[in-house]
Amino acid sequence: MKSVVLALCAIGCAYGLVPDDKAAVVRSDYQHNPEGGYQYVYETENGISAHAEGVIRTLNKDEVSHTVQGSVSYIAPDGQKIETSYVADEFGYKPTGDHLPTTPPPMPIPDYILRALEWIATHPYKEPTSKN
Repeated sequence: MKSVVLALCAIGCAYGLVPDDKAAVVRSDYQHNPEGGYQYVYETENGISAHAEGVIRTLNKDEVSHTVQGSVSYIAPDGQKIETSYVADEFGYKPTGDHLPTTPPPMPIPDYILRALEWIATHPYKEPTSKN
């Protein structure tokens, strides 16, 4: 039993040490839609995987948009699984993932600014009247 466990551990270690440029593709599928869309998925033996779906959308009579939604994942050198989901469309590339930096929460508005805004709202500006 110990030899089986040891053999499995050795195979697992060898499996994890496959360099990225030598990793074999274990799954690959691509489908093309003649009406302007596609889907693909692939996985490699070293834990890299990706999938995406793309479509061509008509925005108006002169403009079209290529929209892609998908995700990519891999195992980082420190052993952490990195996963990024994304949408790319006419508004740009928008990735999401736990490893990506996020914007800090907004700073609270100081009380004296809130009081000043309230005073301005309750005391609207009035044009001075001219005396003729």
